[in-house]
Amino acid sequence: MTDTPTPTPTPTSAPTPAPPICRTCGTQYAAARPDCPVCLDERQYVGRGGQQWTTLAGLREEGHSGLFEEQGPDVLGIGVTPQFAIGQRALLLRTAAGNVLWDCVPYLDDAMVRAVEEVGGIDHIAISHPHFYSSMVEWAHAFDAPVHLHEADRQWVGRPDPAVRFWSGRTLQLTDEVTLINPGVHFPGSAVLHWSAGDGALFTGDVVNVCPDNRWVTLMYSYANHIPERPHAVRAAADLLAGYRFERIYGAWWHRVVPSNGNEVLARSVERYLRFELAAAPE
Repeated sequence: MTDTPTPTPTPTSAPTPAPPICRTCGTQYAAARPDCPVCLDERQYVGRGGQQWTTLAGLREEGHSGLFEEQGPDVLGIGVTPQFAIGQRALLLRTAAGNVLWDCVPYLDDAMVRAVEEVGGIDHIAISHPHFYSSMVEWAHAFDAPVHLHEADRQWVGRPDPAVRFWSGRTLQLTDEVTLINPGVHFPGSAVLHWSAGDGALFTGDVVNVCPDNRWVTLMYSYANHIPERPHAVRAAADLLAGYRFERIYGAWWHRVVPSNGNEVLARSVERYLRFELAAAPE
């Protein structure tokens, strides 16, 4: 009698852990790690409860979903509800050369993908600075869109991916109407986006922050920790942006929009900033 050999079990690989997302800043990383470099930087902070993590699946289980609301002509706001991490909203620009997602949010689900596809999808993603990198790779994969980041902030990319494309210098002409500009405030690789269509618009995240009183904007090295930006950097950024025409300025938060006279608002806001920063100390 011949013994029947016992089949060797086929080894099964463990499922790949979901990329972790920092609960304080919303940055997604490629793999588990003990700390969040974005939060350890002096422009941000670690939450009072210490470093805490979640995942996209975890956020879904907690009841998060997408929030969509028009923010201006052909500008669709995309956010997360309930608010998570920093709480910024992204903006989808519906331009003549295709849709551009400006900035990003940490959350994405199938319903959000369908909603964006219904208005034409995404052709390009551009992000103002590392605090809003969030789950940019998830968004890039969902829409097969490249992510444009300035190379000066390469070190802050928590989840490297072929979809991420680095640009250099002061400007990148993304399309005939859309230009990325590096003003060099907040982060060395910070970017703002100029859309030349119509009366022109400037999209700034909080690189140039639209104030609650939207007759004004301001510039800071750290908003969370109230560290002012260097006066020479503010002056240089203002001089660079003065070369572009824009009526509206779109900030990082819901309805933080300068509706008109954008060039004049930026100029007098910078003048006020420098007047206070450079004022002689009282005797």
